[in-house]
Amino acid sequence: MVFVNRFYAPDMSATSQILTRLAEHLATLGWKVSVITSRQLYGATGTLPARETIAGVEVRRVLTTRFGNAGLAGRALDYLSFYLTAFLALLTTLKRGDVVVAKTDPPLISVFAGWAAALKGARLVNWLQDLYPEIAVAYGVRAARGPLGAILKSLRNTSLRGASVNVVICEDMARIVTPLAGTSRVEVVHNWSDDTIVRPVAPQDNPLVAAWGLQDRFVVGYSGNLGRAHDWRTIVAAADHLRDRSDVLFLMIGGGAGQGPLRAEVERLGLQASFRFEPYQPHALLACSLSLPQVHLVSLLPEFRGLMFPSKVFGIAAAGRGMIAIVDQPSDLADLVLAHGSGEATPVGDGEALASVILRMADEAGAATDLGRRSLAMLEAGFACEQTLRRWGEVLDKA
Repeated sequence: MVFVNRFYAPDMSATSQILTRLAEHLATLGWKVSVITSRQLYGATGTLPARETIAGVEVRRVLTTRFGNAGLAGRALDYLSFYLTAFLALLTTLKRGDVVVAKTDPPLISVFAGWAAALKGARLVNWLQDLYPEIAVAYGVRAARGPLGAILKSLRNTSLRGASVNVVICEDMARIVTPLAGTSRVEVVHNWSDDTIVRPVAPQDNPLVAAWGLQDRFVVGYSGNLGRAHDWRTIVAAADHLRDRSDVLFLMIGGGAGQGPLRAEVERLGLQASFRFEPYQPHALLACSLSLPQVHLVSLLPEFRGLMFPSKVFGIAAAGRGMIAIVDQPSDLADLVLAHGSGEATPVGDGEALASVILRMADEAGAATDLGRRSLAMLEAGFACEQTLRRWGEVLDKA
């Protein structure tokens, strides 16, 4: 079993953590597991060793360029360098009958993994966290709409049709991928949170409550990446409606492309007292940081429906917190939250509706607590780490 992804442990990015957990789980079951990855840490400096074994998983790290902070062109060069070096590593690693699992960091690595698998007589499994080049189109990248985009989509579709199985992370994505994959299988396996680490932490046991001065505040949280696919405008509009409620605080933990514009709008509207911004927290404090808000916000802009899924919902659920989905219906995100009673959904762009839901939760005793209890029950009913890993084992056995 060979996984290929740009980041792996000890890197702490989301794709790395999920991949690491699955790879180590398979190793404990007796699978021979290796990973081809880069020597970089996401968003950090430092170079990792070229080869090492971590928890029974053989890790081979290839060299890549590091122009990621130099804009789109630099990021493209980083991707290209990983495509080439990972492809060469696959050619020297794969043997006939092996299974290679290609994630989607960088985008379209499945194309190169598919070529290597075909040359070496191996089987390809695509693990789709998102869909490119469709996401580039949704981002407004002009080139993705032209001939280049058509070529990339054709190459991607060839890799889908050539796979033993294509694993997607939500039903909306399955509806898009299934007609593109031809006769190849499409399986839905949701991402997960490591609920052995993330758990509910009571306020009196949470050191961040006092450290960040959150006593006697109703905390509305957003944790993780606030990217271009996520809606920050509705959040700041809701805060504007609630500017006179000094007990309500919007706690933004993490980073992403939306953080800068959000901060600028908060300052323009004079809402600094309603917001607190904190960076990504160490893994050891993840349970504490996710347990801070009484309710979390999760968002996805409508043009990204089926192209990705905000899997942070499972970490929120593991912390025993409810959520408000800022999303247009119908969508998998709204369906999940509403079906299990683990939260509510408000439309993208309707700050007044979001403010109204927040007010009700802040003013009704026990409302947020009830959502959190049902959120945790949702996780335990079908989305816990152990259950999802077992599902992955079944999919890979078939492959």
